[in-house]
Amino acid sequence: MDIRKNLLTAFLVSGLSIAGIPAHSYMSPEASTLYQEACSAEHQQDLKGAISKLEQAIAVSGGDAMLYTKLAGIYSEIDEFDKALENYNKVIKINPDDAFIYISIGSIYESQAKYKEALEAYNKALDLFPEYKYNYFNLGNVNYQLKNYKEAIKDYTSFLETYSGHFEARENLAASYLAIKDYENSEVQYKLIYDKNPDNFKHFYEYGISLLNTNDSEKAAQFLEKAIELDAENYSAHLGLAQAYQDLGKNDMSYEQYQLVLKNVPNLNTVRLDYANLLADMDKNTEAVEQYNMYIKAYPNDVKGYINIANVYKKLQNYDKAIENYLIAIPKDEKNINLKKDIANCYHNKKDYKTALKYYDEVLADNPKDFNIRFNKALALHALNQYEDAIVLYKELLSEKNEKTIKNNLNDAIVSRGHELVKAGDTKDAISYFKEAIKGGYSEGYVYYGLAKAYRHDGDNTKAAENYEKAIAIDPEKTAYSAEYSDFISALYSTNVDVTHSDNSSDLPSINLTVNAPEVSKEKEPPKEKEKEKPVQTTAEKSAVPDVAVKKSEEFIAQGDKNYKENNYDAAVKNYQDALQLVPNDAVTLLKIGNIYKMKEDNTKAINFYQKSIIVNPEYTDGWFNLGLAYANENNLIESQKSFEKVIELNPDYNSGYAYYALGMAFEHQGKKAEAVKNYKTFIKHNNDKGLKDTVEEMIKKLQ
Repeated sequence: MDIRKNLLTAFLVSGLSIAGIPAHSYMSPEASTLYQEACSAEHQQDLKGAISKLEQAIAVSGGDAMLYTKLAGIYSEIDEFDKALENYNKVIKINPDDAFIYISIGSIYESQAKYKEALEAYNKALDLFPEYKYNYFNLGNVNYQLKNYKEAIKDYTSFLETYSGHFEARENLAASYLAIKDYENSEVQYKLIYDKNPDNFKHFYEYGISLLNTNDSEKAAQFLEKAIELDAENYSAHLGLAQAYQDLGKNDMSYEQYQLVLKNVPNLNTVRLDYANLLADMDKNTEAVEQYNMYIKAYPNDVKGYINIANVYKKLQNYDKAIENYLIAIPKDEKNINLKKDIANCYHNKKDYKTALKYYDEVLADNPKDFNIRFNKALALHALNQYEDAIVLYKELLSEKNEKTIKNNLNDAIVSRGHELVKAGDTKDAISYFKEAIKGGYSEGYVYYGLAKAYRHDGDNTKAAENYEKAIAIDPEKTAYSAEYSDFISALYSTNVDVTHSDNSSDLPSINLTVNAPEVSKEKEPPKEKEKEKPVQTTAEKSAVPDVAVKKSEEFIAQGDKNYKENNYDAAVKNYQDALQLVPNDAVTLLKIGNIYKMKEDNTKAINFYQKSIIVNPEYTDGWFNLGLAYANENNLIESQKSFEKVIELNPDYNSGYAYYALGMAFEHQGKKAEAVKNYKTFIKHNNDKGLKDTVEEMIKKLQ
């Protein structure tokens, strides 16, 4: 702000009383004549002549207040301020209560930038004549120059109560508010000035900065753009505009303004923090780190630099560098709980859960109800296998917020604790934990796998088998489950097999179940192929079973085959299940039971037994093929597709290429025509049945 000089010429009115203040003394006729001649000379701009006449008058009269006042005023006009002050001081000796003499003295001191002396003079005038409101303007100007902005604001406000239309005083008041960063009041004053006379408004930069700091960034940008239009080298305006654009999310435009400022004012380090923040927002992380480092070098005690650069490193998952800077920031801002949260988060992401817990506890000591920190602490405890503590905390959180994530984590911790107890041999408590998890909605196979292990440990083989099967059905891809189940079955019947019972069926001929290429869907059915024999014993595991048990098992299978041929399906299933009690890992017998259930259109049980057959023998192509058919009947085309693809992987020429036909059907019903055609064509290459090939070729034409 340019505070203008306000040299108030003394109110030199000869022989008059101003505001009740009388002229001090009587002037002789000769002195009066000389005074009039001095006034005439002054009027004619003969200031030296005027001074001469006044000095003569003073010599004649012996000194009169009016003569000294007039002489001081002329000396002021010709900038001989010392002489002016000398004469004003003579007036004060004659008339110490003349307020306007003090105003004139204050004006001279103000013009000489002797603001303390000016302030003293103006205050003296105020004491003598408080009714003279214009003096507040003088006081405001001097206080502003002395940076007594709050006093200046009081003075300008008092002045404007009387002279509300005084343009310069309102400008100076706005500038005073801006100087103390009272942006709301400065914005109000600049708005009044702008609204009153927008065509002659000059303070675009100041108004823009006020608007920027009162969160009216859009309007601020307009005024700052105008300020730059008037003065392209106003880099403060460029900087303000950069910040306004940044607030408005116009990052590219903000970036241009920052670059322009730093190019022209490269040592302006104060701006680098905001610039770095912009770069970080724009994912210009390398540049952001560079700018933060320059800011930190210039302002090593400013905690914001360390926090913000740490935030960028955290975003980049460079947790070591993030922690390094957060730790520098902590001693500079010990009460900043968010810093400790950030450090804990970094250690957590580094999987240094022990150190993370230390900081979580420090945060909770200050704010024990912080929900998110308690949740993170529970996660850390969980990761450290401190399941009991994690479970307690999860339950506490769940009582406050019934959130799915918390419930899932709680159940996972409960199941993990259950497995831990199984390993320790505490199966009773383990089973309680597993059941609690199931009751809480845990549905993954891992819980049933745990129950199976616990029941197996306790010798409850029925429940063990039941839970192994549930685990495998839920997570068939978990080979550990099926491997352990197979081991369990083998171990279960390896000794102490009771073979005393006989149903006199050993003399019946053995009937081996054959695998045809049945329907893939209810809409299309390929012609039947000649049956091919499958050996009853397909796995080496039977060698672990006593010969007498194997022989008895074969008798049950033979009886089952007979009942199957005679359509006595329930009896056949019973026979096959009796056989499995003796030799549980017989893939073919499991397949036979699955085929019966499939024929009875009980696809759920069929799928269960087909799955068991491939668990016992993962390379059993018949099991995979029939499983695919069962899935197709359930319209589970994705799993059906996977099963047929497995058949082809194991044996590309399986059943004269029927796996390709079935896979083609699965793709066709998914709407994947190209894949269907490809597999149908491959089927034709593998199959020699002309009639069937013609049928499939017609299917291909329809798809193409």
